This record gives sequence, C-alpha cells and structure tokens, in this order.
Amino acid sequence: MDAQQKGDPVNHPSHYTTGNQEAIDAIEDVVKFAPSPITGTLQWQALKYLFRMWHKGKPLEDAKKAAWYLNRLIDKLEKGDGILAGQTQSQD
Repeated sequence: MDAQQKGDPVNHPSHYTTGNQEAIDAIEDVVKFAPSPITGTLQWQALKYLFRMWHKGKPLEDAKKAAWYLNRLIDKLEKGDGILAGQTQSQD
C-alpha cells in the first residue's frame, strides 16, 4: 500500500491500515471460515474493534464494543445457533 492510499479516509482509513496488512484483509481471511453469516458478522465486528482500539483514541470504548460482539457470538454458539449441520462444538 503506498502513502497516498494510507491517507485515504474512505478506502484505507489510517486506523485500519497500520502494520503489514490492512485490517479488512486479515478479517476476511479469518471470517471466511465462519459457519453462518450471523456468526461471521459478529466475529468480524469484534475483530474490527480490536484492530482499531489503539488508533482511534478510545481504547476502552472499542474494547467494550468488541466484547459486546464477542459475547453475542458466544451466546449464539452456546445455543447452537450458527453451527452448520454436521459440525460439532469442541469443549476446549
């Protein structure tokens, strides 16, 4: 990513473009394995807030938002929502 792209607040916001990989690329790589659109969305949102938490000036707020989405994801998984037929939950 070049310097001009890094300064683009719409296509490459600075709070998602730190490091070697843009947050959206990393999140897409992980979320593509989600068993349903709902669980994938919840995982995506939690990751989004964790990726940006040190770069937007409100780390506690972003951590709480990530926790909100993660807790909702956990609730869905505990109820068996979002688990595709034939999948099982591990109790690690």
